Amino acid sequence: DLDDFSLCACPDCADDDHDHDHDHDHGHGHSHGHDHGHGDIIAEGKPLLSNRPIQIMVSSGILFIAGHILEYLSFDMTIVTIIYMIAALIAGYEIAVMAYNSLVKRHTIGPALLVVIACIASFIIGHGEEGAAVALLYYIAEFLEDYAELRAKRSIKSLVELAPETARVKVDDGEEVRNVDQVKIGEIVIIRPGDKVPLDGDIVYGTSSINQASITGESLPVTKTVGDEVFSGTVNEDGYLEMVVTKEAKDSVISKIVTLVKRSQLNRSTTETLVERISKYYTPLMIVISACVAFIPPLFFGQNLVDWVYKALSIMVISCPCAFLISTPIGMVSAITSATRKGVLIKGSTYVEEMRNVKAVIFDKTGTLTEGKLALSDINVLNDAYSEEEIVRIAASLEHSSSHPIAKAIVDYAGINEISFDEIEDFKNIPGKGIVGNVDGKRYYAANESLIEGSEFNVSREEINKYTAEGKTLVFIGDENGVIAGLTVVDKIRDNAADVIKDLKGQGVKTIMLTGDNKMAANKVANEIGLDYVYSDLLPEDKLNILDTIRNKFGDVAMVGDGINDAPALARANIGIAMGAAGSDVAIETADVALMQDDISKLPYLFSLSQKTMNIIKQNISLSIFVKALFVILAILGLITLMMSVGIGDLGLTLVVILNSFRIARVKDPLF
Repeated sequence: DLDDFSLCACPDCADDDHDHDHDHDHGHGHSHGHDHGHGDIIAEGKPLLSNRPIQIMVSSGILFIAGHILEYLSFDMTIVTIIYMIAALIAGYEIAVMAYNSLVKRHTIGPALLVVIACIASFIIGHGEEGAAVALLYYIAEFLEDYAELRAKRSIKSLVELAPETARVKVDDGEEVRNVDQVKIGEIVIIRPGDKVPLDGDIVYGTSSINQASITGESLPVTKTVGDEVFSGTVNEDGYLEMVVTKEAKDSVISKIVTLVKRSQLNRSTTETLVERISKYYTPLMIVISACVAFIPPLFFGQNLVDWVYKALSIMVISCPCAFLISTPIGMVSAITSATRKGVLIKGSTYVEEMRNVKAVIFDKTGTLTEGKLALSDINVLNDAYSEEEIVRIAASLEHSSSHPIAKAIVDYAGINEISFDEIEDFKNIPGKGIVGNVDGKRYYAANESLIEGSEFNVSREEINKYTAEGKTLVFIGDENGVIAGLTVVDKIRDNAADVIKDLKGQGVKTIMLTGDNKMAANKVANEIGLDYVYSDLLPEDKLNILDTIRNKFGDVAMVGDGINDAPALARANIGIAMGAAGSDVAIETADVALMQDDISKLPYLFSLSQKTMNIIKQNISLSIFVKALFVILAILGLITLMMSVGIGDLGLTLVVILNSFRIARVKDPLF
């Protein structure tokens, strides 16, 4: 429930016993009584002045200014004080309710209590204008904090609204519009041009461009046709489509993203936890310090009581920790929601913080640095009686019954080049070696050695080594007499792999590749894309041991993989990053960070976002501490008024922290 979401962790903003009876105080928004119950402090589509918080600030502000004008015109001070009192009551009523709830219901001392004490004491010592200013300015500061929280909620809510609520379901005599929750797996859904895809499914009719930006962050539309998977929340741009539903609404990729973004609020970073822990002791300590400042100089050194009480009230107001408390969560929420919009799903602020400590990124080679799809790269005809096209026809005929990735590469090549293949007879698959069968009544094999007795195999070891050193896999095609051709298949390196590696190295991160390939093939890939280190000839269980070795050598590590066969390594790394998560539930569940696209190009953005977020949070915390400390000294020296204390030391500071945090959403993707 987004209503439970709160940026500030001070006692005034704590949930009231979690009773959920719909009139308790969920964070500022509710406990301030900003008359939005479970609504928004600023309602969308309504005039600004019809919102209660705005009415409170405007009416209290007008009375405050009127009091100053009357005081300037030398009106009776009793009337002036009454006007200031009304201004303070209007703005201070909700602050007083918050203070009461904290003290009586939760037995804690919150910032609101400090403000109430400062406000009442100001009137007692004859500074009514300061009392009114304290209440009004603190109310504005709290309103700004609420508004920042509302923006954060809305950015999460806008993700929820990406998925449509209804779907056009195909029925016998046409179509009917149903709520997505009522559509069952296996039903056919119609998607017209401009419609949002309502559920996850596979296309059964039509071809169209689909804008997948809501899931993958990829701005260019992708062409989808029969057999392709489409995701709920993506937009059908130009064609008519029919799709069969493969997942219920609650299990769709977009639903999982929304759930995880909401859950990410629970994974709090070390900084957030530390700031919250400090705040528990901070407010009571400031009350003790204020009391000492108010009474020790008059009692022991014969100083003027009113002067020192005034200074103590300034300290009390300055000490409100809200700007300090929201400095971290507002930055984290901004980072997580803007990353989700770019197709990067971060599962908690703890990972935003940890990313900046990562000293080395480990890549699984296949499917991560390479596309994970084998392609036919060379056709070497060794018998002049055959043409290249005939070799491909024979190879594709032999391989088209096999599900092996090498077989698929050869069959795909034949399909792309419109080379037809024949049915084979007497088909035999010999595990670990290859295939034998009859094509046009003649016996052929496709294998890594001769599979026909008496057929000569006259290929030298050097020739085989030449190809394997380049990371290519060799398949020999032979007939009853001997080898007639050698085909090589290769796993293509991703187009942007070298750019990603270069950018990461520029950010001071070591890049390492793990692979089961032989050393020569692994080094060739590593050199081509500029990796720092490579570990080859590995078995899956070796990866975990090597991960620990790398961590001991460099420090924190991030592991990038597809999230399925490298799930243990992703779990063991400080940060596990799975790619292609849109197509894999396992990847979304196992990783700490999920890249929705099957692409590593978002890695530099992830590192930049983490650095920028943590820098901004540090600025916010440092500024809060510096300004508060400076103002305490100025208050003791009598150089600032109560109004300046709350206007600059609380309201001004809160505003600066919020605006500074909004800069996080502007982090650019380094590669684009």
